[in-house]
Amino acid sequence: MISNRSKKFLFVSAACLALATVSVVGVIFWQVDARSTASNFATSSSDKGNVDVESTHRTMTDLAAQNVSPETLPTPLSSQAVTRNSASANGVSVLGSGNLDGLPSEEVKSSGETVRNTDKLRTRPADLDHSTIAQFGPPNSKPSPDGANGAPAFSNEFESFFAQEPTSSIVSPTERPERATDNLYSSQIASLVAPTSQMPRGEHFPAAESNSLKRVADEPVSTLSVDVDTASYAYVRSEILNGRRPQRDTIRPEEMINYFNYAYPAPEDSDIPFTTSVSVVETPWNPDTRLVQIGLQGFTVPLEDLPPQNLVFLIDTSGSMSDENKLPLLRKAFRLLISSLREEDTVAIVTYAGQAGVLLEPTSISDSKSIYGAVNSLHAGGRTAGHAGLEAAYALADAMQENGGNARIILATDGDFNVGLSSVEALTRYVEVQRNKGIFLSVLGFGRGNYNDALMQTLAQNGNGTAAYIDSLSEARKVLVEQVAGSIMTIAQDVKMQVEFNPANVAEYRLIGYETRILDREDFNDDKVDAGDIGAGHTVTAIYEVTPVGSPAIKLDDLRYGQDKEVPELKATNAFADELAFVKLRYKLPGDVQSHLVSTPITTRSAGIAQGEAMFAAAVAGFSQLLQGSQHLENWTFKDAEELARANIGDDDFGYRSEFLSLLELAAFAEH
Repeated sequence: MISNRSKKFLFVSAACLALATVSVVGVIFWQVDARSTASNFATSSSDKGNVDVESTHRTMTDLAAQNVSPETLPTPLSSQAVTRNSASANGVSVLGSGNLDGLPSEEVKSSGETVRNTDKLRTRPADLDHSTIAQFGPPNSKPSPDGANGAPAFSNEFESFFAQEPTSSIVSPTERPERATDNLYSSQIASLVAPTSQMPRGEHFPAAESNSLKRVADEPVSTLSVDVDTASYAYVRSEILNGRRPQRDTIRPEEMINYFNYAYPAPEDSDIPFTTSVSVVETPWNPDTRLVQIGLQGFTVPLEDLPPQNLVFLIDTSGSMSDENKLPLLRKAFRLLISSLREEDTVAIVTYAGQAGVLLEPTSISDSKSIYGAVNSLHAGGRTAGHAGLEAAYALADAMQENGGNARIILATDGDFNVGLSSVEALTRYVEVQRNKGIFLSVLGFGRGNYNDALMQTLAQNGNGTAAYIDSLSEARKVLVEQVAGSIMTIAQDVKMQVEFNPANVAEYRLIGYETRILDREDFNDDKVDAGDIGAGHTVTAIYEVTPVGSPAIKLDDLRYGQDKEVPELKATNAFADELAFVKLRYKLPGDVQSHLVSTPITTRSAGIAQGEAMFAAAVAGFSQLLQGSQHLENWTFKDAEELARANIGDDDFGYRSEFLSLLELAAFAEH
């Protein structure tokens, strides 16, 4: 039998064991709850439309009270070079350690609660971008009930904040000072974002075979429409950053090359909308061929000198837009665009999901309260009545145009048109009719899963607009703030390029990219044939790889029954003996129906483009072809492309070229 003393001992032991178990479980659940709270806070800060400032500060107070360490906080990340803002500007207070890069150390008060800066809860300056400030507004901003359609709108202090041009600088990966916590954040990223080699199903891209090698004796003339779109580069970047090697159809080399600005000479006045520069350099991947680069630089028009702009935001709010990288990112992007416009500009908003409707009637930028309220009220749900949305947007733009100024529709969508007039041919005809009325259409693509690039390219090309893919807030800033003048102001329409190669000096040639922009030879002189447009300040680059006569790199045999001319005799009698090619360009001034012609010879000594700029463009061209698996690059590698780009990085004010170096490093390890 067990004595009473033994019974008491066993009872006390069991009680102690139970108490210890409860304590351990409590600690585990406390840690899980703290991490969950931090995760929910980070998720909510990505963009939920209208922000409850009071509850946001309360959440942050709870985190601080729980002594959550910085390593537990999911970190907002950018796939671009880091965008910094002066976080103390405009009265914005940021929770953080008082010694972190000059961030404010004052207290933030909300609803009687005080959140003090503490090392227990830190916000890294590198993690702050314009979206963070755009979401929270100044600390004293509060929702007011008089926004569009009953949606909360922010106070005048919030409006004045957004009326100012965001002040920021881009810090490249090589320039940003290393922090002790960087490795912690990097390991967190690696564990949270696992790469996948599978591209989401349901995505559509225009299929086009790469341009083949041409024999000059058979086909001496190449004709194309210019292209200033950049969607392919942004999409390819998003794939590589997710550990995937992009599929072949997603890669358009001309859009990869034209993503970057090059230091081409600018026009001296606006009478000629663009300059033409040419250069000839040795091909990096084949010393027996040459790269002929043709660069156009559009006339730069300061934003304040533009005529009044009438913009209709046509926004897809269907159910497919609910993902964080779709409508939530879209709201941030449009807030950036609105902040870069002027008081004399007018905007309207049309949404479509199942049926289309006017969310915001034409409104002056001076009434930013109503505009931001409408943007913040956007939410996703329903099917995609794309054609109904287009009709409503064009009708509104037509009415706005009657008051003077330019009219443009900016369509923001994932490209999923599944209700109404949804065939590509029907949509194309409709957009062409509206284009002839002077209303242009630009397209911004968002998200993954059902991204329809083929449709968006077709709409933009036939709508005299541009197509961009917005994969991050940094890309939105590039397209809608840094390049806003070029995005909304056209300086040359229907720009066509025709290159005639001299058979005396060039045996073969190959155009790198522009597969979806090839025109027939007779289209060049036909002013009824539509072609690409150039916006204010835009650059356009076309690169040919050419094989000189007599080069060991010649791959195509002479024809047995051909009419080949004797090269020595041709050289002896030809007045253009030193010319490799002759470039002709046709363009129309906005609103004109008759084109203008400019021409430029290309000689073996042409060097109108700085060597470093030409070689950086060559690195991008080579990178594009490597991703495509081109057979023309012999044994050239991603490492070779990286070394070439790094040696010729040149001026990199916004960090885009430094980012490209990182992509080159990552691409070599991306999964096929």
